[in-house]
Amino acid sequence: MRIHCEQGFISDNTLECEANDFWLKTAQNESFIKQAEEKKAKIITPLECKKLLNIDENIKIIGITGTNGKTSTANMIAFFLQKLGFKVFLCGTRGGFLNGVLVDEKGLTTSPILKTLSYLSQASKVKCEFFIMEVSSHALVQKRIESLEFAAKIFTNLSQDHLDFHGSFKAYQEAKESFFTDEKSLKFINKDALAIKYNSKNAFTYAVKNEADYKILSYDLSKGISAKLVCKDQELSFHSPLIGLFNLYNLLAALACVLKLTKCDVKALEQAVSEFKGIEGRIESVACGVIVDFAHTPDGIEKVLKALNYKPLIVVFGAGGDRDKSKRPLMARSALKYAKTLIITSDNPRSEEPMAIIKDIQSGIKEDVQNVFIEVDRKKAIEKALKLQTKDDFVVILGKGDEHYQEIKGVKYPFSDKEVVQEFLKKRQKNDL
Repeated sequence: MRIHCEQGFISDNTLECEANDFWLKTAQNESFIKQAEEKKAKIITPLECKKLLNIDENIKIIGITGTNGKTSTANMIAFFLQKLGFKVFLCGTRGGFLNGVLVDEKGLTTSPILKTLSYLSQASKVKCEFFIMEVSSHALVQKRIESLEFAAKIFTNLSQDHLDFHGSFKAYQEAKESFFTDEKSLKFINKDALAIKYNSKNAFTYAVKNEADYKILSYDLSKGISAKLVCKDQELSFHSPLIGLFNLYNLLAALACVLKLTKCDVKALEQAVSEFKGIEGRIESVACGVIVDFAHTPDGIEKVLKALNYKPLIVVFGAGGDRDKSKRPLMARSALKYAKTLIITSDNPRSEEPMAIIKDIQSGIKEDVQNVFIEVDRKKAIEKALKLQTKDDFVVILGKGDEHYQEIKGVKYPFSDKEVVQEFLKKRQKNDL
């Protein structure tokens, strides 16, 4: 990456770096320092880079980590803060957003530090008060957040994911825990989730079941989410159009963070909750009775399907290639627990053969199960689900959410679950006429 500043250009890549550029030395690229010097670049640290980019150190940075819920929680916080009158920059899985407007396309969950600093520079120029970011376990291990001072950190939950990168669940957990070792930042910890180690200084807990600093006293999930939250001498009664217990946890984390960081009007915050209608690709209703979601872990799949289990479910899903293989059979078991009909298909196979991935998924299912179908072609799998659907069913398409591509052998081909659904239903309606 190579970006402009008042004094010239800043780069973190020796292939893009030119003479007299500033070259940002990071934990990821420090082995290339000789090449940068040979190009006559000026070596700088992330702290020096912040000064060159005129980053306002008063911006409150909020980081969210956990296996599931990072994107939803981050977007909730951004939405609530904007409704309360604050200027906000949000970055993560869905890209970069300045006050709700997309300014950079989606990439990594947590960008390399130079890109994040470029976002902070944009936020500084328009005097944002808050900067919200998703923090992945990969980024924590690779130190992609070096030099960032967080005002608040949130832990959502922990279940199996990314073992292809971390090697073991213990290493994955330790990566998440490393985010919560400091004393300075406010830390919001899900007390109902699998326990992690964290520094108790400036730490606050939130929970639905257990006692916590931010506690849900009562809730109703029958029509959206209605709940009462209590924290010390404050009480909130809110209603959300979102569905599912997992979204109650996301809302609780977001509300705890906003309440602690701002002296907001409680009624205004309750109103903001009622107006947040969710985000693209997260339990998104893309047609009548058809839902698309990003869930791609055993726990994520189970939570989504459990929330939708008040109707018979026809479930379509696959698993990404070149990723943790051990979770594939577990994903099948989670899906089969709730699915009336299960259609196993391709996701982003990347360098792997789709059928090899599908066989890994199938290994979690007994051979004599009758309600499981295999269709390698994802488009055909979605169309099959729609053909099988009755008026009482939900078709639930998992794994890709709002992605607009399918990655096969290093090439990203245009593909959208949502568009496949809408095109099929449009053709069927036309033929019916």
